[in-house]
Amino acid sequence: MTQTVIALDVGGTGIKCALVGADGDALHTVQHAERHPTGAQRGGEAVIATILGIAEGLAATARAKGLEPVGAGLVVPGVIDEAEGVAVWAANVGFRDVPLRRLLEERLGLPAALGHDVRGGGLAEARLGAGRGHDYVLVIPIGTGIAAANVVHGQVYTGAHGAGGEIGHIVVRPGGPVCGCGQRGCLEAVASASAVGRRYTEQAGRAATAEEVARLAAEGEPTAVAVWRETIDALADGLMTGIALFDPAVIVLGGGLAEAGEALLAPLREGVHARVTFHREPVITRAALGDEAGCLGAALIALDNLNTKGNTQ
Repeated sequence: MTQTVIALDVGGTGIKCALVGADGDALHTVQHAERHPTGAQRGGEAVIATILGIAEGLAATARAKGLEPVGAGLVVPGVIDEAEGVAVWAANVGFRDVPLRRLLEERLGLPAALGHDVRGGGLAEARLGAGRGHDYVLVIPIGTGIAAANVVHGQVYTGAHGAGGEIGHIVVRPGGPVCGCGQRGCLEAVASASAVGRRYTEQAGRAATAEEVARLAAEGEPTAVAVWRETIDALADGLMTGIALFDPAVIVLGGGLAEAGEALLAPLREGVHARVTFHREPVITRAALGDEAGCLGAALIALDNLNTKGNTQ
């Protein structure tokens, strides 16, 4: 019987999930995929029940397809204690000290692993996507916020308290806009997709998304050009901090802002090149896996968990 792992990527609005074939320690193929609403407005307990119900349904689907589910991986947003398998805090899905790994194992009767959504997606991009073939990869999704996954030899470094990679909270513009974390001038407060749209709206007097700002800047609209230039400069400063700290071979940019493609990447490469002194300049490229990265990352942590258990038995 073909083996498979159950993978779930929980977001504030939707849950992406799949059955992913396991061939030894390598990711094989997506054998089945589903999407469900998170229903976060119903509260944390309801979201937990939804996750467990979906996972149980996926296990049943696997068996109906002649597949053998051997493990599960779950990635969620917020502050995650991966070692203990606990979602410590996640405001947008209502989690507070939820032992998700244990709950999943009890429901499924299978080994399970819990991870952070950004780190899971970064792991997938590093191993399977735009960073494949490189040992030092920094993956940075730029969306509503900005975070990073520092992947070294195929493993994400999480830090002593599970908060490693918060590159969005490096202060790049002292005294600048107030960030959600309470500081002023964080990279996230200046260069996230939401910040770009907000700054253009304030200056132009009409609403626009970051994607629209990028398009307007390409067309030469003065306010958009100014906002986009500020964004590129702030991102280049932030990436230089990442380069100084982590010395990556490749920087992979994902999230909503990366949808701008070369309108973002080309000037950003130029900005980094102009700032580099003794550092080795990394390749800067766009993420390859799209919104499937988190789900594939969940499958990878499930496989890693199985391999770790197998090696210790």
